[in-house]
Amino acid sequence: MVTQEQRRRQLAREKFLRQQQRRTSARRKARMRNAAIASVLGVILIGSVALYTTGVVLGDDDDKTNASAEVTPSASAPSKAPDPCDKPAEGKVETQTWKKEPAMTIDKSAKYTMKLATTCGDIDIALKSSAAPHTVNSFNFLAGKGFFDHTPCHRLTTNGIYVLQCGDPTGQGNGGPGYTIPDENLKDKSLKENTYPAGTVAMANTGQPGSGGSQFFLVYQDSPLPPSYTPFGTISDKGMTVLKKIVAAGESTGAGDGAPNATVVIDKATVTKS
Repeated sequence: MVTQEQRRRQLAREKFLRQQQRRTSARRKARMRNAAIASVLGVILIGSVALYTTGVVLGDDDDKTNASAEVTPSASAPSKAPDPCDKPAEGKVETQTWKKEPAMTIDKSAKYTMKLATTCGDIDIALKSSAAPHTVNSFNFLAGKGFFDHTPCHRLTTNGIYVLQCGDPTGQGNGGPGYTIPDENLKDKSLKENTYPAGTVAMANTGQPGSGGSQFFLVYQDSPLPPSYTPFGTISDKGMTVLKKIVAAGESTGAGDGAPNATVVIDKATVTKS
C-alpha cells in the first residue's frame, strides 16, 4: 500500500519531470528560432557583400537596367551636410531630340572650351577637339540648342570610382539626345593603368561600343576604369574647386552611389572657340 509520503514524493517527481520537459521543449524552440534568424542574417550579409563588391557601370541613354540597379537606401537615412549651392535659375529643360548625329561643324584644329555655369559655381573644361572631334562637335551642337540648360547632375559616386555624372535632361539616368556618337580617344596618354585621372571629363555609355549620347562624368579623384569611356576634356583648377565642394556635401544613399546632396543644376552650358 502506497503511503501518503510516497504519494507526495511521486507527485513531486512527476511535476519535476513535466518542468524538465517544458524547459527542454523551450530550449529546442529557441535554438530553432536562433538558427532561422542566423540564416536570414547570413543572407543579408552575403547580399551586402555582393553589393559592396559589385563594380559600378556608368550608364547612359535609355539604359533603364543600369538606372534601376542603384543601391537601395537604408531605413535610417544619413544626415545631410548643408547644401553649398544656390537655387537654380528660372527656366525649363528642353525635351527636343534628334534622329542622327549632327553634321561636323567644328574646326578640329582649333581649341574649344565648355563652360558649365552651375548653381554651385562655374566649371570650365578644355575640350579635346582634335582627339575627340565627334564628341566635341556633339557638345557644341547640344549646348547651342540649350539642351543642357536647367538639367541636374543626377549621380555622385564616392565609392570605388569618384565621379559626378551630368547631361541627362530627365535627371533619371536614362535620357539622351536621341542619337549616339562613336567612341573616341580611348588610347589617350592620360589613361594609364586603367585609371581615369582626376580632372578628366568623359562620356558615359550603356556598356556597349558607340553608345554615348549626352551624359558625361567629371572625375574628381583618380578612378580605376577600363578605357571604354571617351575622354574629351580636362577640368580647370577653379572647376575642380567647385567639383570638390559638391562632393563634400555627399550623396543621398550613404552607400557611395546616389543623387548628390548638393543642388547641382547646370543653369547654362556654352561651348566657345578660342
